[in-house]
This record gives sequence, C-alpha cells and structure tokens, in this order.
Amino acid sequence: MMHIHILGIGGTFMAGIAALARALGHRVTGSDRALYPPMSTQLAQLGIEIIEGYEHDRLDPAPDCVVVGNVMRRGLPVIERLLDSGLAYCSGPEWLAREVLRDRWTLAVAGTHGKTTTTSILAFLLESAGLRPGFLVGGIPADFETSARLGDAPFFVVEADEYDTAFFDKRSKFVHYRPRTLILGNLEFDHADIFDDLAAIQRQFHHLVRTVPGSGLIVANGGDAALETMLATGCWTPVERFTGPGATAPAPACAARMAPGGFEVLDPDGRPLVSVRWSMPGAHNAENALAAMLAARHAGVPLEASARALASFRGVTRRQEWIGTADGVELFDDFAHHPTAIARTLEAMRGGLAGRRLVAVLEPRSNTMRMGVHAKTLAASLATADRAYVHVPAGLGWDAAGVLGAAGERVRVCAELAGLEAILLQELRAGDRVVLMSNGSFGGLHRRLLEGLRARERSETE
Repeated sequence: MMHIHILGIGGTFMAGIAALARALGHRVTGSDRALYPPMSTQLAQLGIEIIEGYEHDRLDPAPDCVVVGNVMRRGLPVIERLLDSGLAYCSGPEWLAREVLRDRWTLAVAGTHGKTTTTSILAFLLESAGLRPGFLVGGIPADFETSARLGDAPFFVVEADEYDTAFFDKRSKFVHYRPRTLILGNLEFDHADIFDDLAAIQRQFHHLVRTVPGSGLIVANGGDAALETMLATGCWTPVERFTGPGATAPAPACAARMAPGGFEVLDPDGRPLVSVRWSMPGAHNAENALAAMLAARHAGVPLEASARALASFRGVTRRQEWIGTADGVELFDDFAHHPTAIARTLEAMRGGLAGRRLVAVLEPRSNTMRMGVHAKTLAASLATADRAYVHVPAGLGWDAAGVLGAAGERVRVCAELAGLEAILLQELRAGDRVVLMSNGSFGGLHRRLLEGLRARERSETE
C-alpha cells in the first residue's frame, strides 16, 4: 500500500482519482481550497483526510507519490516544496492511465458539451448488460451514486476532457487514455484560458484520434462541422457517424428522432431500428444517448438491450437535477456554462410547461466566461427563458450589464448574491420552473433559495 497525496482533490476528476486509489488499497490524503457538493460529500464518505490550502507543509509527512491536479500552478508553496523535495509526482491522467487503464478496453467520451451525461449513460448501458464496467465520470450518476469505480475487466468508461493535464504537461488530459472506443460528441471553442482558437482545440482532438487503434471504433457526431474538419486531417480508425434530432444527417449516419416520451433510432437509410422511452428531456439528451448506444454496441451490447435499459436511467447530479419544489416553484440545478449548453438546457427544460414561466439563473463563472469570450452570444442563449437573472461573480472581465442590456427587462444583472436571492424570492411565483446554472457552488444559492421559498410558503399559510 502506498500513501498517495492528491493536490486539488476537490475537482470532479481528481475526486474520482481519489476513489479509484482507495479502491486499489492505497492510503489517500488530499489538499484543496473550497470544496462543495457533490464531490465534498463523496470524499467525506470515503473517509479521505483533506488538508485545506496549499501551504508547503501539506506534504508532511512525505507521501510516496503526489498526484497533481491541473488547478495547481508554479509559485504555490506546496508546488515549490514538491519540486525541491524530490518526491515522486505525476498528473491525474498519467496516474489513471498507468494504474487503471493499462490492459483494459477503454471507452472514452470527448466533446465540448454533454460529456458527463454521455459517459454516465454509457457506463449504465454496460452495467445493465451485466458487464460491470469501471468508470470515471465528471459528476455523480444517480444510478451509481459515485463518480468512479474500478469495476471488472475489461471495460472502463472515462470522461475524456480536453483541458490541459498539469502545469508540467500542457497536453489535453485525454491523450493519456488510448481508448479502443471513442465518442466525439461535438466540438466548439471553449477554455479560452489555455486555447487561442478553435484550431488549437482541433489539434488536441486530432492527437486523441491518433491514439485510437485501427481495430477500434470512433463514434462521431456527423452533424458537427468542426469535428468533420478535424477528422479530415487524418483518421486511421473506422468511424460510425450519428446525428441528433433535427440535424441534417450525412450519409451514412444513424440518427435520433424525437417521439412521445423519448426518441427513435433510425438507420442510415432513415428506417426505425429501436424506440427509447425514458425520462430525460430534450433533443440534446437523445443525441447523447444515441452516441452511448453506438459505443455500447461496439462493446457487445445490442441496440435493443440499450433501448430497454434506458427506460430506467436516472440521470446525473447537477444535470437538470430537480432539487425541490416550494410555494409552487420548481428548482433545478444544472452545470451549463457555455452558451450552447445553456441554450440546450433551457430548450429541454421548457418541455411540458404549458404556459408556465421558465426562469434561468446563471453564474458565468468559468474561465472562458470570465474572459468575455462568449459575452456576445450569452443573451441569445437565454432567449428560451421567460426571465433570466445573471449574477456577476468577482473578477468578471467584461461589463455584463452593458452587454446584456440589449435583451431588455427580460434579463436582469445582479452584482450581489444576497441581492439576487432577495429579488428571486420577491419575483418568483407559483408555477415557475427555475434552472440555476453554474459550474461552481453558486454560493449555496440553490439551498438558500429553496429554504427561502419554504419560509415564504409557511408565512402564507399562517
């Protein structure tokens, strides 16, 4: 047994690494700054000791190996101590590839949006087929209640992130995984803090494509022009294309078509193959599911079996997750932080409202959002909502009020979180469906708003 210390343990990926290391029998400790659910809850349940902060003494007593998260930077006391000490260290993706993925059939899910949901669906489909896969997901699938597990050989499903690996390895995380089955869901410009343009991201995706064996399979969104351009630069693996509902399907490609209570899977000639009835709303979720079904088929799971299994798929935490209803107001939590993801989430959440209001509450917290890269398209992404409230987090590098002012009174910008809470409690009304969107904790607004609505409900009945 080794003592492994994880720097940046509270991130979704690194918390999964912690769970896998514990399952392998290692003693695991970690350091981070602010932690929040669901990963803080998972780490607590694992009994992992966490030391807050990044001071130099976080490596006392000296561990056998330090796994370094990509949030770590030169100049942090613990990093300078690590480099001076001579202790063994590696990145999270490197550790995963060496200690877990070696000699396994890796199924990787890459793309700008939908990775967590698609990875969760794929793991669920393999599980439903009795294959007991291992997995590492950037969230917690409701059907597993953990973000990572070792599972049984040979299959391991991993969410393949294009963000950089570590301060000492600027390649994308996913180049370490060497998948046999690869899903390419979509490709847009994001992560402007590390990529200069879309071409730079396409280059990293092509590095990933270069690692897939000729005996493997790439399941690619045929309706995504950026992916097609990237694949055209060289591909040595069979490609099976798919498209989501409403997309213009290239030939040949499987397609998803929306149907009451779910969707249908069509073959490349447009003939129905299977029907799926499930609880997940929206065309984007049908697209995610189709990609997962095709990848599962490569691992030996027939489409018919996957279609039956999806009827009981329960979703993922923080992906259109219902968190409560109070005083007639429904509250949902979602991770959406890119304009495309925001728009798709709101389109899905509008289903079944029948005249009720859809309210979006957004925190543009990601590094790319803070830089203002997507500022000009943000208002359009909120267009499906009847009302939208945008919180301005500290360090936002653009004038949110000025940029979003063109949307009129339908969009309101709030600088103070407490003020935003007060406004929402005053303006929300029975029948509203509220979607709170942030890639962080949103300052606990979800819980505070639910408690405030419950208090309002009690006062109205007294």
